[in-house]
Amino acid sequence: MSTTALNDLFRHPIVQAPMAGGASCPELVGAVCEAGALGFLAAGYKTAGGLYQEIKQVRGLTSRPFGVNLFMPQGGPHADPAAVEVYRHQLAGEATWYETSLGEADDCRDDGYDAKLAILLDDPVRVVSFTFGCPAQETLAAFARAGTFTLVTVTSAEDAVAAERAGADAVCVQGAEAGGHQSTYRDDPADDGTPGTGLLALVTQVRESVALPVVATGGIMRGAQIAAALAAGADAAMLGTAFLGCPESGAHPLHKRALTDPLFTRTAFTRAFSGRPARGLVNRFMREHGPYAPAAYPEVHHLTAPLRKAAAASGDAQGMALWAGQGHRLARELPAGQLVEVLAAELDTALSDLAHRSAS
Repeated sequence: MSTTALNDLFRHPIVQAPMAGGASCPELVGAVCEAGALGFLAAGYKTAGGLYQEIKQVRGLTSRPFGVNLFMPQGGPHADPAAVEVYRHQLAGEATWYETSLGEADDCRDDGYDAKLAILLDDPVRVVSFTFGCPAQETLAAFARAGTFTLVTVTSAEDAVAAERAGADAVCVQGAEAGGHQSTYRDDPADDGTPGTGLLALVTQVRESVALPVVATGGIMRGAQIAAALAAGADAAMLGTAFLGCPESGAHPLHKRALTDPLFTRTAFTRAFSGRPARGLVNRFMREHGPYAPAAYPEVHHLTAPLRKAAAASGDAQGMALWAGQGHRLARELPAGQLVEVLAAELDTALSDLAHRSAS
């Protein structure tokens, strides 16, 4: 294991989630780290060269530890081409409406993983995390030799046990409340009707299954919720949606406004935008296409990319992927550093209240 301890990485047990697609930009990561929390760059959907440049930018903004998140290559059989083609035909009307063409259903399933590994091993950052699976034991051992702390995202106790056996330094436990993609190790359409396990129950299950440090994520928006996660056995909390609305966030302005717009009343899981289950604000696109989207990641992601871009350019939030956790209505439009300070103060108050109640 790495010689780094989890509590060496931050002053406050607060982690900014890596949100692929542009939200987790260097400005956000730098501001979070400077405030005493742990910021994360998202390597997903970027080239290795693009990731390298963003790492350089973060290093110019902060000398504090920060992390990089990698998408694991997608194993298993490729998506059914016929199902993807049927979905392409269904989306033809969207392409006409937004006056754009559909993307090519690229079936490249590794997201430049090996090239990104090479960059991170050649010029290490303090933390590397993994989504959509667990890396090989040899990979985790290589990061340990480089002095990099490794964090594997899990959605079950079984996945946590596998991560511990492979040599991960810690696990990020993702509850069903979390926004964006669920980091399941397998993508089985048979599971689509299963709501998933809530964060506090999952943290307890994982804590009783492995001896690794636990970072809890899913729907956390307030310091009191961080305290609840710590009380359940977590060592730190990861927040994504809470940081989406920050001015430093790279999220589209429409996405930021939608978090608290009364028009968007709930979230749900959908395959409509990427072909893999992800939680977002329910909008027209999700309602109309979600029931018919195939289990085809990343093919569907590439297919819908021009539609999402055109919807954003035309100011139409009803055609965008508005990833958000269940606590989205609690979002606060604060600078990232100030948000970390507010969360830390709320956490201290909640812990003091708990200690007072225990003593009385």
